[in-house]
Amino acid sequence: MSETGTFDGRVALVAGASRGIGAGTARAFAREGAAVVLAARDGQALESLAARIRAEGGRAIAVPTDVGDAAAMERLVATTLDTYGRLDAAFNNATDGSSLAPLAEIDPEDFDRAIRTNIRGTFLGMKYQIAAMPHGSGGAIVNMASIAGLHGVAGLAGYTAGKAGIIALTRVAALEYADQGIRVNAVAPGPILTHRLEAAGERAQLLAAEATPMRRVGRVAEVSAAVLWLCSDQASFVTGAVLPIDGGQFAGVKPAQMYRQGPETERSAS
Repeated sequence: MSETGTFDGRVALVAGASRGIGAGTARAFAREGAAVVLAARDGQALESLAARIRAEGGRAIAVPTDVGDAAAMERLVATTLDTYGRLDAAFNNATDGSSLAPLAEIDPEDFDRAIRTNIRGTFLGMKYQIAAMPHGSGGAIVNMASIAGLHGVAGLAGYTAGKAGIIALTRVAALEYADQGIRVNAVAPGPILTHRLEAAGERAQLLAAEATPMRRVGRVAEVSAAVLWLCSDQASFVTGAVLPIDGGQFAGVKPAQMYRQGPETERSAS
């Protein structure tokens, strides 16, 4: 199944793999030769994805997991080692966000859930993944942040705080394990055409596209490609980085009058 053999003989763990970017990245790892361990709460979706990867010639196992539960995360990594004997790469992608509302109106339980999944889940993932990786020989972890973690987003206090926390954890872990051969980076997507944006409808997709200087939304494959590159030997001198995948949003503000007139915006959400 391997297209280039970038990850031949290696094992990749993807937390939050049941759909969207996580599922797309798991399939991308498998296409490049990695044995893939799939984790998320939705066991049925994981089993379906694992079967699809195996049908395409890859290797995959599904391990239903609550990323916020320490014992479950420890079991996930132990299962990885029991099944494949090693762990070379991990993508901590599980995400949850508080309800869209002004900060003073957010239910504290919604906020806690966002922090539990994003910050605690990423912390627990790295805690057990780092211990399982071969120190000195190039283990790599990528954490799922967001452009929302790099600047404020009104109405998304829990999600924004969670993603900012992931960026902080990424930098700390990168510093602590750099001299042990384990690299830790984060990706920070802007608007990506996942199942959530698809479900939001064409109007929402168009508005999301217009919010980027490139005047389009991103594709799951574009995020997956960045994750695989950060986990590959090609990024062997990259650690502690936060990579925006956002069509230029984080670069700054482009005045509306500077956009070319034409059909680009109409096509951007297609």
